[in-house]
Parts: sequence; structure tokens; C-alpha cells
Amino acid sequence: MKVLHAPRLVLVHGTRMDAREWAAYPPLLPEAEVVAIDFPGHGSRLGEEFTADAAVASIAAAVETRAPGQAVVLAGHSLGGYLAMLYAARHPADLDALVLIGSSAEPDGPLSGVYRRFAALLPRVGAERMARVSNAVMRRFGTPEEMLPGPEGYAALPAAWQVVFDECRADLLTDVACPVFLVNGQFDQMRLHVRRFADAAHDPHVVTVPRATHFLPITHADQVADVLREALAASVSRA
Repeated sequence: MKVLHAPRLVLVHGTRMDAREWAAYPPLLPEAEVVAIDFPGHGSRLGEEFTADAAVASIAAAVETRAPGQAVVLAGHSLGGYLAMLYAARHPADLDALVLIGSSAEPDGPLSGVYRRFAALLPRVGAERMARVSNAVMRRFGTPEEMLPGPEGYAALPAAWQVVFDECRADLLTDVACPVFLVNGQFDQMRLHVRRFADAAHDPHVVTVPRATHFLPITHADQVADVLREALAASVSRA
């Protein structure tokens, strides 16, 4: 079947970040129509309430406005990966490839406790101080200054993480028909259950980026773009 349109690549950001996280990718992937979105409570949508339904609707607006016959790859990092998985579970036949970056840990056990304590600490410490500490870590790992989120990004964090805690598990992938790429940095704790996610998917592709951390979409854009390119190629073959 002849492909009339370049595949659409929908990119979904991580916690506290926004569409700017993906600024490097349009020139790296000229073969795709790159669409980076903001979740409610982030970026251009600060002040909007973050809910699971609103976040999934944000993804749906980017996926479902595709041209007739256009392949779609949905890729999300961290929070964005979990919500991309939730979208895919609710719309299991709508995607041609799914890429989950830094989103291969189930939010239970000790990992859940760490994040719940962090969310509980936020009101006591304050967003300004938390942003300074978090951004210092992100700078150390190579995040450019213009991509560092401000303290306002913390407003949606408790609600966003609650959605992950309540709804995002490996079994969301059970009915997803398209190839699923599970991408993680070598030093990222969020790859803890990658085998569980791979076992749940019908067509899994596990990729570990050497010497990368949880911030690999920013610090290792070339390597992440290589995986996205592979997903785009797979999507076109399915269209």
C-alpha cells in the first residue's frame, strides 16, 4: 500500500516538563510529522486541572487528527510514557507503534513509597526550593538551561503521580496490537520491571541506552531518535 503521508510522531513529556523537552527532535527526524503536546497543568496549559481523562484527551487530540491512512507513533517519557500506555490501553487499535521511555517500572512497593513521600514533602518544602534542588540535579545530567522547568510545574505533580499510582500497570499493554518499544537508560531506576512490561506486550522491543539516566530524551537525543526512527519504520510497514 502506498504511503501518502509522512508518519505522525506524537511526543509526550515527563513530569514537570512540557513540549520543549522534544525541541531537538524535528530536525533529527525530518521523515516524520512531529507533534509535541502539553498535558494539562504543564507548559502552555498551566492552571488547567490534571486528570487521567484530560491527559488522555490531550493525546487523543494529537493522534486522532491524523490524515486518512497516516501512520501514528506515540512516544512518551516518564509520566508521558505511563499516560501513553493508558491511551493505548483505551484505544488498542489506534496506534502503529508505541514507545515508552523511562516508564518500565510498576508504581508499587518501595518505588511507590519514594514518590509518595516526595509528593507529601512538596507542600512543606515549597515549589521554589524543590525546583532549585531538582533543576540542579538535571543540570548535572546535562539538561540545557532553557529546558529546566520552573516551580509552577509542581502544581500538577501530585495529581499526575496519583493517576500513575492508580491506573498504570504492565497489564495495560495486554491488548495493544502494535509494536511496543521499551526504552530506558542504563542507570534509570524506572526500568526496574522492564521484563514484566515486555512479557505483557505482543510485540516488545527492549532497548537500554548505555550510560544514560532517566533524562535520556534530553541527554541522549541521537540514541533516542534512532529508536524513534525504528518505530516510525515499523509504523509505515503496518499502515
